[in-house]
Amino acid sequence: MSRKYLTQGLLVSFLAVAFLSGCAGNSPSSPEKIQRALAVETRDSVDQYILGATDVVQVSVWRNDDLSISVPVRPDGKISVPLVGDVQASGRTPVELAGAIKADLAQYIREPQVSVVVTSMGSHEFTDRVRVTGAVRQPISVPHRSGMTVLDVFLSAGGANEFASLNSAMLYRKVEGDVVAIPVRLDDILSKGVVETNYSMRPGDILTIPERSF
Repeated sequence: MSRKYLTQGLLVSFLAVAFLSGCAGNSPSSPEKIQRALAVETRDSVDQYILGATDVVQVSVWRNDDLSISVPVRPDGKISVPLVGDVQASGRTPVELAGAIKADLAQYIREPQVSVVVTSMGSHEFTDRVRVTGAVRQPISVPHRSGMTVLDVFLSAGGANEFASLNSAMLYRKVEGDVVAIPVRLDDILSKGVVETNYSMRPGDILTIPERSF
């Protein structure tokens, strides 16, 4: 195995362990928690883009080119803007950041018009991914795409290996601080066409396929 694939495998495993550390074994969550998790919107990769460290933003101030800059969000979550200095960016949407800069610039410029455009989305490199671990041919971590389902990511991982317990698969989804375990019957999907558990994936989801007990 090449160093590249070994590193990727270790990274996927590390991320999965960190995400699932709060889960107790392979037991599904309560029906109430499962229904709440499945009700969360899955259509878009991000419902509202929230800025974070390593993102790069283009700040434009109308008719003030000397105040318009392209700048990365620093590790402390701030950006430096001419005249006003440091402004908190992490945790805000681009519109909210533009509003904060506008309010600060109003001390120096009459009715400033500010826009913020994200030109590089580095902070979402991992938070907007989905992952497949366990008894598959190749554990993967891939960017979320609108319309992506459990079956899509399972097949992207090369399908199951010979030890997989497909109907014991579990989809883990973080909802309001809780990690919800949602049962997925992959064998029913593949061999019977019963697609009720072919759920849509959401950014951050992890699909895990355990091995059979011998």
